[in-house]
Amino acid sequence: MLLKKFVRSAWIKEENTMEESHASYVQRLIEAVLTSHGDTEPSVRQAVEALSAQPGGRPFSQTDVIPPELISYVKKVALHAYKTTDEDIESLRKAGYSEDAIFEITVSAALGAGMARLERGLGALKGDEE
Repeated sequence: MLLKKFVRSAWIKEENTMEESHASYVQRLIEAVLTSHGDTEPSVRQAVEALSAQPGGRPFSQTDVIPPELISYVKKVALHAYKTTDEDIESLRKAGYSEDAIFEITVSAALGAGMARLERGLGALKGDEE
C-alpha cells in the first residue's frame, strides 16, 4: 500500500525531524480510517482517499469503486472543504447515506488530501523535482 510505504520511508530523518512514534501514529490513523469496520466499505473509503489525493500528484485508478453521487462531494472536500454546505450533506442523505457514512467519506477525503499535501511538502524539502 502506497501510504504504508510512505509512512515508513518518506519522513525526513534529518536531525530526527520526525520521530518514529509520529510515523506509527500516522499509520494507525490511516489504518483506522481506511480499513476499520464502518457504514461504508473499506474499499470505498480507500478509493475516496486515493481520489482526494490525486490533485496532490498521486495517481488514481479506482474510478469504478466510488459511487457517482460521491465524486463531486469528494472533490469538493479535497480541494475546497470550506465550501462544503448543508445542501451537500443533505443531498448525500437523500441519496441514502447515513450520518456515519457521510462522516467516514468526509474523513477519508480529508485524509487523502492532507496526506497528498504532506507528501508533496516533504518531497519539496528533500529536493524532489515534481
